This record gives sequence, C-alpha cells and structure tokens, in this order.
Amino acid sequence: MAQPTFFEQPPVSTLAEIAALTNAHLVDAARGGQPVRGLASLDEAGPMHLAFFDNLKYADQLASTMAGACIVSARFEAKVPAHVAVLRAAQPFRAFVTIARELYASALRPQSWFGYVGIAPSAIIDATAHLEDGVIVDPLAVIGPNVEIGAGTVIGAGAVIGANVRIGRDCNVGARTAIQYALLGNNVLIHPGCSIGQDGYGFVFFGPDGHLKVPQTGRVLIQNDVEIGAGTTIDRGSLRDTVIGEGTKIDNQVQIGHNVTIGRHCLLAAQIGLAGSLTIGDNVALGAKVGINNHLHIGDGAQVTAMSAVKDDIPAGGRWGGHFAKPTRQWFREIVAVERLVRDSSTDTKGEGRE
Repeated sequence: MAQPTFFEQPPVSTLAEIAALTNAHLVDAARGGQPVRGLASLDEAGPMHLAFFDNLKYADQLASTMAGACIVSARFEAKVPAHVAVLRAAQPFRAFVTIARELYASALRPQSWFGYVGIAPSAIIDATAHLEDGVIVDPLAVIGPNVEIGAGTVIGAGAVIGANVRIGRDCNVGARTAIQYALLGNNVLIHPGCSIGQDGYGFVFFGPDGHLKVPQTGRVLIQNDVEIGAGTTIDRGSLRDTVIGEGTKIDNQVQIGHNVTIGRHCLLAAQIGLAGSLTIGDNVALGAKVGINNHLHIGDGAQVTAMSAVKDDIPAGGRWGGHFAKPTRQWFREIVAVERLVRDSSTDTKGEGRE
C-alpha cells in the first residue's frame, strides 16, 4: 500500500478525520491535525502513513516502524513507539479496513479495464438481448440471444454470456468468464476466468463397454451479494438447480458440482472441491482445499479445517477437520495418541539388545 501504483492516490486526511470515521479514540488529541496520505504495513510505512497492529507475531515490526500513526487495541497500546500517534480501537483491523474502504473505494469493485463507459465497438451483442441503461461492455465480449443485464453491470473483456441468461444490477462479470444456463441476482462480483453453468459430471457407469452421459437440464442460481473468485467453476444442476446463497463469498479455483446448494453468507477458501448434490447450510466456513463427498449435509454455522476430506454429514455448529474429517477435539486426541505411540515405540526400540 506504500506505493499504490495502479490506484488513484487518496486525498490527504487528518488523524481527527480518521478517528471520526473509524470510531477510534485518538489518544493524543493534540495530534488531530496530523496529515495521513495513505495506508501501509508496519514494516513499509513512513511518517505520512497509517498502519495497524493486532498480532504479537509482528511486535518487532511495531517496535521499529516509521509509521506516522497506528491503530491498536488497548491491550497493545503501550507497545507503540513514542513517535507514532495512537488510535485506540476495539477491533484494529476492522477499523483499518473501514478507512481503507473509504480511501480506496475503487479497489472494491472493478470497473472497465479500458475505461469504457457504454458498449465497446468490438463487443458482439445479439439484437434480442436487453441491456438496461448504464451497462458497460468491454472489448470482445459476446452477449447471446434474449440475455437480460441490469443497470450498472460491467461485462469484462472476452466474457461470453449464453442465451437467456439473466444478470441483475450492479454486477461485475470478469474478463474471459463464460456464463450459461444461469440467473444472477444484484451486486454479484465474478472475477476473471470463471465458468458458470456448464454441464456437471454425470454418467451411468457401464464398465468396459463405456459410460452413458446423463443430461444436465438444471440451472445455476446465484443470489444477491455473492462474490466468486477467479478460475472458479460452478456446474449447472442435473434435475434440480445449483444454488449459491445470498452474501456467500467464494475464493479462487473452487469447483462446485451439479445440484449443490450453498446457503447464505458462507465462506469458501481457495481450491475447495464440492461433489454433486450436497447441501451446505448458512454461515458455513470451509478452509482451503477442503473436499466434500456427494449427497452430504453440512449444518448451519459449521466450520471445516483446511485440507480436510469430508465423507459424513456435519451437524450444525460442528467444528471438524482431518482426513477423513471428524470433530476437531477427537481428531486432535487421535493425533496426540498416535504421536505418543510412535514416541513410545521409538523408546522401546532404542532399548533392545541391552542386558
């Protein structure tokens, strides 16, 4: 953040303005007029930058920082060097993000990569498509028959929108994304290179004589305020729809199989693989590289540790992890028991052959 080359430099703010915006307490009110030009990490900040601190792992960086000001909790306030102005906040990172969203609002939602306002001359739009006022279409995008796109939506370069797709208002479809057989709500953010609505992996297995492909005739339904990371694939349903619930945030390179239902406000980290026909409740958090077998049910509020393999239903509020996944307390006890067995076995082996 010290040199945000690709983003417009924010206007100079004062510490008093930042304190008011974040509901933080400026410990030395006399420094209220001190200017802040931007944000930076503790180790890269200069006298005109604002930083934050909320993890003792970075205590050495706090001690040596050249930042002009730092947001900290009351717990760590005494560790801030005397030359650094202190803004006290109950949740320092949240306060820091609040000011970052204000100073760098353009980074929250991509606009045209090429500065277009309206339709690029090289875009191909079927005559039966309906685009509301204010839609931006970047170069080489293709929009098919009977597509509907709401006001304020941006279609990225090279994106392909298949026939009859509906995209709501204030959405972003990233460059090289392909969407078919899908209905999208409002304020949906899709990063580049996604594939949404292609057929799922459905076959009747015949063995040595080959396999019979099952028609995939469902849709993908993406509700309001969903964000989908770059390179993610979401298969359309076979008989019923694949559904992504309101407010869910999906990281890069996630595979979501056909007929999957994901609830509201879930968090899915990178490289997750979700097999077909499973159901995930509301407010579920899945760590990176989690794999979940088909036809399972993950209850509301469940959390699964990164790199876990799930083969059983998880109850609401469950905390599971491991391979295969199980309640984390059980998993940790088993790890400790195995480590103890190995340690004891090693000790016994060293004693062999002695009189």
